[in-house]
Amino acid sequence: MTMRESTTWLRCPAPLTDPDVRLVCFPHAGGSAAMFHSWGGRLPGVEVHAVCYPGRAHRIAEPPPTDLRRLATQITDALVPLADRPLILFGHSMGAAIALETAVALQERGIEPFHLFASGSRDAPYPGPEQLSDPDDLNDAAVVQRLLTLGGTDPELAADPEFQELVLPYVRADGRMFHAYEPGAGPMLRCPVTTIVGDADDDADCRPWSTLTTGTVRAYGVRGDHFYLVAEPPLALLGDCLPAPVRSGP
Repeated sequence: MTMRESTTWLRCPAPLTDPDVRLVCFPHAGGSAAMFHSWGGRLPGVEVHAVCYPGRAHRIAEPPPTDLRRLATQITDALVPLADRPLILFGHSMGAAIALETAVALQERGIEPFHLFASGSRDAPYPGPEQLSDPDDLNDAAVVQRLLTLGGTDPELAADPEFQELVLPYVRADGRMFHAYEPGAGPMLRCPVTTIVGDADDDADCRPWSTLTTGTVRAYGVRGDHFYLVAEPPLALLGDCLPAPVRSGP
C-alpha cells in the first residue's frame, strides 16, 4: 500500500516526529474519523490515527463497506507501514469488532498489537439473533430515532432532511454489515483487552472478550451513555495502559 493509499484510510490529527506508540481508533457504526480529531497530542509520545471508513466524509463518493472482515483486512494493509512502533487499537461499539478483526489480521502478518480497547462493548455472550434488529426492517424515521436514542447525534441536526439524505445511507450500510458479520470462536487474540462501558449504556455491544484472547481482560465502567467518550474521552485510562517507558516519561 502506498503512502497516499494509507492516508486515505487513516487520519492523524497531530503527527509526531518520533512517536513511542501509535493509537489507532475505530469509529462506531455511522461514525467517522472526526470523532477522534481532538485526541491528537493529548497523550505524550502517542501518535493518534483515526480510521476512515469508505462512504462518508472525504470518502463519501465511495460505496460503504459491506464485509466487516474484508474491511479489517484493508485497514490492516494501511497499518503495516506504521507497525515500527507498538500499536494500540481502540474501537468503539461496532468499531470494537472491526478492531478485533484487524488485530487478528495483524497477528497473521506477524505483528502483535500491544493492547486492544473495546469501548461501548462489554464482556458478555453474543446476543441471540432475536435480539438483533435488521436495519432493513427500519424506516428512515426509526433509524433517526435509533440515532437519537443512542446519543451522540444533535436532535436538530438529525431532523434536517439534507443531513438524513447524506448520512442515513451509510448508517444503514454499517448496520447491514454489522448484522451480517459472523463472529469467530475464541481465542483469536494474544494481546490484553480492556472493555469500557458507560453506566447508563443499555446499548453496549456484547462480545465474550474473556474467551477471545489469551491475554488479560479488564473491565472498566465510566459515567455516561453509549457515547460517554464524546464528553469525556478515556485518555487517562489509555495512558495507564501504555508501555512502561512511555508511561513513566523521560
